[in-house]
Amino acid sequence: MATFQAPKGTYDLIPPVSVKYLAVREAIAAPLRNSGYGYIETPGFEDVGLFARGVGESTDIVSKEMYAFETKGGDQLALRPEGTASVLRAALEASLHKKGNLPVKLWYSGSYYRYEKPQAGRYRHFSQVGAEAIGAEDPALDAELIILADQAYRSLGLRNFRILLNSLGDKECRPVYREALQSFLRGLDLDEETVRRAEINPLRVLDDKRADVQKQLVGVPVLRDYLCDACKAYHEDVRALVTAAGVAFEDDEKLVRGLDYYTRTTFEFVHDGLGSQSAVGGGGRYDGLSEMIGGPALPSVGWALGVDRTVLALQAEGVELDIPASTSVFAVALGEAKPTVFGLVTQLRKAGIAADMSYGGKGLKGAMKDANRSGARFAVVAGDRDLAEGVVQLKDMESGDQTAVPVGELIDTVRARLA
Repeated sequence: MATFQAPKGTYDLIPPVSVKYLAVREAIAAPLRNSGYGYIETPGFEDVGLFARGVGESTDIVSKEMYAFETKGGDQLALRPEGTASVLRAALEASLHKKGNLPVKLWYSGSYYRYEKPQAGRYRHFSQVGAEAIGAEDPALDAELIILADQAYRSLGLRNFRILLNSLGDKECRPVYREALQSFLRGLDLDEETVRRAEINPLRVLDDKRADVQKQLVGVPVLRDYLCDACKAYHEDVRALVTAAGVAFEDDEKLVRGLDYYTRTTFEFVHDGLGSQSAVGGGGRYDGLSEMIGGPALPSVGWALGVDRTVLALQAEGVELDIPASTSVFAVALGEAKPTVFGLVTQLRKAGIAADMSYGGKGLKGAMKDANRSGARFAVVAGDRDLAEGVVQLKDMESGDQTAVPVGELIDTVRARLA
């Protein structure tokens, strides 16, 4: 009999591994919630044009990797390959920028889709947590986001990651650099597709990971030498603020990231224990994106951190997350005690105590195996004789000690012992 499998390049999150992913998402989100960022959720698919305009038609994401399709009604849609364009679209549609208190600070978590060659750390369906600060041009915002990401990673126990930092200039100074870079690239021995890319967006060639391309980029003009005074000052402010917070970074003059909308600050978080897929997250400033997708001028900055790759980075460092057991009390009903025990489990849950019980009419031995597998700290065992005496047996699963506890005192007793 044929069975279905997850599509190539995708994965299912199932217990107990899924608990790690939830813990990573929570750790990344926690500093954002503490810094004024509100949660936003957008559809899993958008108009194709949103990504073509915003991410850039010359990028591999749009030209090769996007899952695009036509609906029955003739709409051209795409599964979202990244989060920033969708979040900005939603903010503009809801006129969040007109309600005062700029910047609009938003964070999100979700799944994204790119048609890529599957390999360790690179999937066709992947998970990210992202943050965007929309509507303000301030080096402190760029620094804030870098610092919050660093805080999130360190709260998980990650240590062997590096922060790469660069400036891409703006509409004043980048055109001059673009001409110098294109002139340099025209003298190289590049394949036809790379030559085409160099004419559309030459900075993308700097992001090419192929060794035969990189070795030809020795002596390439660097944007740092072409930055205008305003961009130089802005970048130095970002560097100074991040340094003042005690966060270490490395200047990387070739760092451009893979999306067309970035301006000025760009940064990436890399982990050297992941092989070729070393980037665990990244972001930057995108002051012109709002205008690209039909909105007003709204200077903005943001990042996205990969949940999948963060989990792999934790594994590479041998970090074990401190994840509490999902069940504190596991109940076992014997004889005709099930209705009463079921009621006690319900009361424990209402009192905020994680509780589960044995199902399927198992005997004591089988039910206690379930209790052991649950990871519960305590087992509550009750039979007809116990209930006739008004008690249940409370067993400490760590020490093995077992005591009779009056039914009416169970919740208070469990709460006290868990404390």
